[in-house]
Amino acid sequence: MANKCQSCGMPLKKDESISGTNADGTKSTTYCALCFENGEFLQPDFSVEEMQRFCIDQLKLKGMPGILGWLFTRGLPKLERWKT
Repeated sequence: MANKCQSCGMPLKKDESISGTNADGTKSTTYCALCFENGEFLQPDFSVEEMQRFCIDQLKLKGMPGILGWLFTRGLPKLERWKT
């Protein structure tokens, strides 16, 4: 579980610069910097479907075909943030 962000699925590398931050300023081992800062989600009102669309749009901006973005985001509902 610690190898990918539990909000968007982005791989969490050994490089701590990609890690989000907890409320106490420490690096999060659960969420990336694009999703989590100072102990709070940057998109707190997103549903899992909105997060999927957001991620696909971001990947398209980086030149990835939409179908690959869809494939990469299919597992988002199984991540910790979206389990209810």
